[in-house]
Amino acid sequence: MTSVDGLPETVRLEPMRRRHVRACAAIEQVLFADESPWPPAAFHSELDLGGYYLVAVEGEEVLGYAGLAIMGKRGDHETSLHTIGVLPQHQGRGIGKALLRAVLAKADELAAPVFLEVRVDNEPALAMYAAHGFERLGVRRGYYQPSGADAYTMSRPAAATRSQEDIH
Repeated sequence: MTSVDGLPETVRLEPMRRRHVRACAAIEQVLFADESPWPPAAFHSELDLGGYYLVAVEGEEVLGYAGLAIMGKRGDHETSLHTIGVLPQHQGRGIGKALLRAVLAKADELAAPVFLEVRVDNEPALAMYAAHGFERLGVRRGYYQPSGADAYTMSRPAAATRSQEDIH
C-alpha cells in the first residue's frame, strides 16, 4: 500500500493485481468509450511485461488506476505513462494527482525520464502534467482512434537531469 499526501484518508493506493483488471477495464469504458478503451487483455499484458501499475481503492471499489511502462536496462531506464484514469464521480478528490505522483516517484527512483501522450483538448490533464514538470514535445496528428483526435507528446526529465538544471 502506498501513502500519498493529499489523498483522501479513505482511499489507498496499491499495486494493481489481476483481480483489479476487470474494474480498470470498466473504468476505461466509461472514460474512453470513443477512443478504443483498453480491454482486460491489455492490462494483463502490461502486468506480464512488468510495468508499474497502481490502483486507487476505497473499501473494495477501484476508483482509478495509473500505469507506467519501464523500458531499458538498469541504469538506463526510460518510462512511459501508458494510462491513468479516475471514475468521473471521484474526479476532483486528488486521486488522479496522487496516482500521478506515485508513478512519477517510481520513475525518479529509476532515474528515468517519463514520456506520455495526452489529448490536445484535455485541459485538466494538460494542467496537471505541466504542474508536475512535463513539457510539450510535439503533436501526434490523429493519434486517438477511432475519433482521429490529436495528442501532445510530453516529457518530464529524469530526476538527476532536473536537479542539474536547477543548479544552472
